[in-house]
Amino acid sequence: MNAPLRAARVATFVYFSLCGTLMGTWVVNIPAIEERVGISHATLGGLLVLLGLGAFVGMQVAGRLTDSLGARVVVPATGVLCSAALVLPGLPHDPWTLAGALMVFGFCNGCLDVSMNAHAVHVEKACGRPVMSAFHATFSVGGVLAALVGAATAGAGQSPAVGMAAMGALGIMVALVSARALLPAAPTVAASAVATPTVEAASSAGEAASTGKTGKTGQASAAARRGTSGRIWVLASLALMVMLCEGAANDWSALHLKDVLGAPASTAAFAYGTFAATMTIGRLLADRLVARFGSMAILRYGAATAAVGIAIVTVSPWMWAAFAGWALFGLGLSGCVPQLFSAAGHADPAAAGANVSRVAGLGYVGMLAGPAVIGWLTHFTALNHTFVLLILLCAITAVAAGVLRTDSDRTRRTRELAHGSR
Repeated sequence: MNAPLRAARVATFVYFSLCGTLMGTWVVNIPAIEERVGISHATLGGLLVLLGLGAFVGMQVAGRLTDSLGARVVVPATGVLCSAALVLPGLPHDPWTLAGALMVFGFCNGCLDVSMNAHAVHVEKACGRPVMSAFHATFSVGGVLAALVGAATAGAGQSPAVGMAAMGALGIMVALVSARALLPAAPTVAASAVATPTVEAASSAGEAASTGKTGKTGQASAAARRGTSGRIWVLASLALMVMLCEGAANDWSALHLKDVLGAPASTAAFAYGTFAATMTIGRLLADRLVARFGSMAILRYGAATAAVGIAIVTVSPWMWAAFAGWALFGLGLSGCVPQLFSAAGHADPAAAGANVSRVAGLGYVGMLAGPAVIGWLTHFTALNHTFVLLILLCAITAVAAGVLRTDSDRTRRTRELAHGSR
């Protein structure tokens, strides 16, 4: 790996950590902001929908901007904007102002999320090996850093606005300093790293023109584009299901131990901690497993492992088994989303930003919908019984993992069959 590529990889880690830290800073200040504004949990839930709406819109905007302007321009710009917008939710004293602040912060966060993922795809392509899961693990590390800083500022008696402003100012500096290390023209670099379907299609079109077959080539290119678009929406649907499961775990894991198994609040909190810890560990290990077994295997067996884990949570009356189930659930889900994002970006390097924005956008809808769907189902059945939905979604994801099958997977499978027949 040459020095510029190594620097770009480090810079991508920095931006993922920055994004996780900014979002985590907002999350750890939610209780204080809720108390100051004087709103109920129900009102806060509605405001969080506006945060998600802003993020979804930002993802769609940033995807197209990244493809047209390049990640080296869009990533640092959105990093600065998201850092500057962090202080906004810490300022309001009424629900209406808070609603506007959350929409702006969500929009900026969505822009940073998609642009940094699009750049990560180009870095991964240039590296020639899987690195996407490690980037997503760094996002989780940023959340842990935010929790530690948030606890320190709260202990010092600082208002949310002061702590959020300080973190935002630091974020602006980090975003600007790291900008120079990004790939200068990510789509071009990525395309030159290996032969892509787009380049091959263009070459085929030129050959067809020389033999008088441009009409057929044009039809084939249009069919290829339609096929790519359909595959992107399949990936987006899988992202929705996986991230719905992740969102449900974020909000309901601790409540499951407290309300269903009767654990004290201090013990119940470790349910989410267990889930988050195994997810981070899994993402740190996933890239090596992808290089060995392929992204399809990681998605398939990861989703299957998650299904087993949440099934244990659903049926077990024992607290230790519930912890084991949440741990398996986090471990299984850990490598799924990075593979879906990576596949979307690699489907067409010239449109990596737009494709990642579709997958990330629909996935984000799932992340927000998960807690709400589980909450709605609790009107009809016990909390642990609602997790049957998560088992079903993980099973569907495992069955549909073939959408990630690549030529290297087919070659690997052929080699295994040939070895087994000897």
